[in-house]
Amino acid sequence: MLELPDDLRGAFKEPLGPVFTDPAALLAADGAGRPLIAVGDVVTAHLVEAGRPPDVAVIDGKTERHAVADEVARSLPAPDVEVTNPPATLSEELLEALVAALDDGPTVVGVDGEEDLATLPALLAAPLGGAVVYGQPGEGMVLVPVTEESRATARDLLSRMAGEVDAALAILGDSADSGAS
Repeated sequence: MLELPDDLRGAFKEPLGPVFTDPAALLAADGAGRPLIAVGDVVTAHLVEAGRPPDVAVIDGKTERHAVADEVARSLPAPDVEVTNPPATLSEELLEALVAALDDGPTVVGVDGEEDLATLPALLAAPLGGAVVYGQPGEGMVLVPVTEESRATARDLLSRMAGEVDAALAILGDSADSGAS
């Protein structure tokens, strides 16, 4: 559905929010709202171990393109739904599963492929006041409160991807009229 062009890869290097190394500090931070959506295996494991399983978790069994360590894998909940999402893409299947998970309550979305870009649709699909947490390689966990500003950033980045932007925004409950080009 959407593919990350090579010239946009640099836009994903800077964290979209504050970076935490301690899950308790992240959970105590202003903006760690509900629903809490985790994108990534290590982030999900940290939240589970801290006693706050995410409302929606998107996992792929990998961290930094390698299989997660056994201790991380053991702490992860089993996926409730499985989707395919090739690397550097956002598949229709992933977008639809994310929206359904937000509607259905606690859900773990298992991804065959890669979940790295799921932060963008999570920010657009989640209600205001929610939060998305994702891993920043080599740094920690990034907390992004779902606000109009974070949604605008996600919408801008998603709209610069190659593919069916309007259809993706429609699945996510967003529209091209709300700021995407």
